[in-house]
Amino acid sequence: MPGNKEAAPGARDAAATNHSFYDALWSQTRLARPDRFNTWPLISGLLPGSPARLEVGPGLRPRLPLAGTHFIDISASVIEQLNARGAVARMGEAGALPYGDRKFDLVCAFDIIEHVENDLGALTELSRVLKQDGLLIFSVPVHAEFWTAFDDLVGHVRRYDPAQLIGILAQAGLVLEQSAVFGMQPTNPRLLRWGIWFLTHKRGAALFWYNWVFLPLGILCQRRLKLSAGLLDTRGVAEIVLICRHGGYPGHIS
Repeated sequence: MPGNKEAAPGARDAAATNHSFYDALWSQTRLARPDRFNTWPLISGLLPGSPARLEVGPGLRPRLPLAGTHFIDISASVIEQLNARGAVARMGEAGALPYGDRKFDLVCAFDIIEHVENDLGALTELSRVLKQDGLLIFSVPVHAEFWTAFDDLVGHVRRYDPAQLIGILAQAGLVLEQSAVFGMQPTNPRLLRWGIWFLTHKRGAALFWYNWVFLPLGILCQRRLKLSAGLLDTRGVAEIVLICRHGGYPGHIS
């Protein structure tokens, strides 16, 4: 089963959009600590058993601790700032990871897979670098009917049919263990239109407000992750986080 590309109205060159949007965003942003996010209770509990760690596309919002963690990102500004604070960061993309097979105990990719044209290829790469029984934690937006101009603006290629995710994961050699509601994207239509207009026409001012007002407020208002076994009931949910275990070579779940 290929990745779900139906949920991408008006899809365009995702790579170019991502580079343009995120280079501008991260060049005007300061690093946020991993322990500020609602993923930290989950992540911190896994650290003792995960000495070899990788996070793909963290931007300046990493969910893994900087010290001792490998990071891959498309932004030179991100790489510079992460390395300056003790991380092991390098340029790269999810679909072509510069690491050997079975290297990491824990891999994270928050808000990344929906930006990649070849999502199955990216998930297969993430699976490839995981040790046997290693964990992948990633998040994706769901439900095509929730598509807005915000998805276009930030370079999304698709929103997922949650049921199709299971098949895609199986092809990549991953087994879903737990999931939870995730994300801080605004859902108020008027607020979305206002934000998109400013990001399009007044990007400097919009990024200032995003980085110094809206993001801090969003972090303060985060709810604790409520993990469910397997795939949770996604009715009315716009984004989910999934915890998957490497279960064998792609296409052959053991």
